[in-house]
Amino acid sequence: MSGTIGPAPDDADLAAVTRLLGRTPAGPFAVAVRDREGSPVVIANAPFLADGTPMPTRYWLVDKRLSEAVSRLESVGGVRAAGDAVDQVALREAHARYARERDAVVPTGWEGPRPSGGVGGTRRGVKCLHAHLAWWLAGGDDPVGDWVAARLGAQLAGRVLSQGDGA
Repeated sequence: MSGTIGPAPDDADLAAVTRLLGRTPAGPFAVAVRDREGSPVVIANAPFLADGTPMPTRYWLVDKRLSEAVSRLESVGGVRAAGDAVDQVALREAHARYARERDAVVPTGWEGPRPSGGVGGTRRGVKCLHAHLAWWLAGGDDPVGDWVAARLGAQLAGRVLSQGDGA
């Protein structure tokens, strides 16, 4: 493999992420960000699901309260507002950085279908505020993630403490 997603989750993290997602994760992941109690907030996905299907979304927001807050923001036009508010050159550059980071963990010599696109699997514009915030929380330089974080303010500050086990 040309990169790594971080250490495999232990039983407690696997159980927590399964509960948060409402299903068993479909592919390998590592916890990228935790809350103050140590619970997973963001996971870093492998570039492929267990069956080899490409997984374009490297970072996934699993924290229920933050996911609900972002959903509320999306429901009032947040995707369009974020797309209108951020610099489009900076957004294109963020998509390219995200794709490079994800592609760095594709196994060397992989010959099957590959994930594509940038944040949330898109090459341009804004598709999913959850994906942008997840990457931003994991340390990604993402103008949309920054925009979302500014709107969540105290809700965000009260949830996230640290980057997790490595992503």
